[in-house]
Amino acid sequence: MPREAIPYVADDMSALARALKGEVSHALAASGGEPPGHVELLNMLARAAGCRNFQHFRAQAEARERLENPALPAASEPPVDFVRVERVARYFDAAGGLTRWPGKHTDRVACLWVMWSRLPARTVLSEPAVNEALKAAHRFGDHVLLRRALVDLGLLARTPDGREYRRVEQPPPAEARALIRHLAARAG
Repeated sequence: MPREAIPYVADDMSALARALKGEVSHALAASGGEPPGHVELLNMLARAAGCRNFQHFRAQAEARERLENPALPAASEPPVDFVRVERVARYFDAAGGLTRWPGKHTDRVACLWVMWSRLPARTVLSEPAVNEALKAAHRFGDHVLLRRALVDLGLLARTPDGREYRRVEQPPPAEARALIRHLAARAG
């Protein structure tokens, strides 16, 4: 794993030296005179800089870098598991209709993203309109299950009285995008 350079800046060297002296003294007393290890030293430096530990220090540095350089690309998404996409695609018929409700939660979520993609964007829908869209998108006869699952997952928002629904606009995860594209191409 390549090492990343994380800048370390101390506004007050005297305060840093005092903090490190206290950290090292405490570590030596706790370990019976043994010098602290690499990770312990990283954590000491991080605490002396005002962070909880080295992971917190690194997260702070990364966030600062993102804020100072917004043109930098965001962290890349994990690679698409095409075997999983192929497996989840089996829940859909040739026309792209969901034939059965998956037993595995992660497969359900992927299927719900497909259902989400079939709802109109930036449109207020009535409950009957949502029901009709979901009835057209699945074959197992439980549009209510799909509607509730979409709301529970945060992909569909509804008013407290349940009269108005709106698709929550957000980018689907990479695997969901691959599944949506695959099903659209397969349906032709």
